[in-house]
Amino acid sequence: MGFLLPLALGYVIAVLAVILPGLINMTAAKISLQEGKNEALSFAAGASIVVFLQTYVAVIFARFISIHLEIISLLQEVGILIFTALSIYFFWIAKKPNRQKAEIKIKGKSSRFYYGILLSMLNFLPVPFYVFMTISLATSGYFHFEKWDIISFVLGVMIGSFSVFYLYIVSFKMIEAKTTFLMKNINTIIGAITALIAACTLFKLIYN
Repeated sequence: MGFLLPLALGYVIAVLAVILPGLINMTAAKISLQEGKNEALSFAAGASIVVFLQTYVAVIFARFISIHLEIISLLQEVGILIFTALSIYFFWIAKKPNRQKAEIKIKGKSSRFYYGILLSMLNFLPVPFYVFMTISLATSGYFHFEKWDIISFVLGVMIGSFSVFYLYIVSFKMIEAKTTFLMKNINTIIGAITALIAACTLFKLIYN
């Protein structure tokens, strides 16, 4: 398949996954404002290394699942229910986010690299997300569970994640207004995304 396609796919998926304001990218921006760009970049590097490891684990797990086709079908059916429930939650049940700016407290000033590792390790969501995305790419023929495809995809995810962290670090002031808009409408955005994923998965199950 080559090295570039999995790398590009990993990069694009990672950018889309972390572009919305989250704990890690907002913390990176906060560190940049309070302590300087170098400390924030050190934090982002630590967080990106953990993303690399989490994605690698996810891809290996996805490879195991791909061998058992019955598990894939079951996961797709469960995924439809989960994403449909999430869509209902974010559209009709979830309260609107607080318009007041959330204050991210950063204690101490020890190595920001290790702080990035720790904070990223506390976030387990990338593992199931990249399991699902890798299986989806594999079943669509855009990804194969071969050594260099796996390495390039995981590298793409790490580089894409770091790129978004870097964007928040160097240009947070410029994108702050857009960030505020996203935070005010985050429930609608997430609900639309999960509804689209559920619809695509259902369509795929019906016409496979």
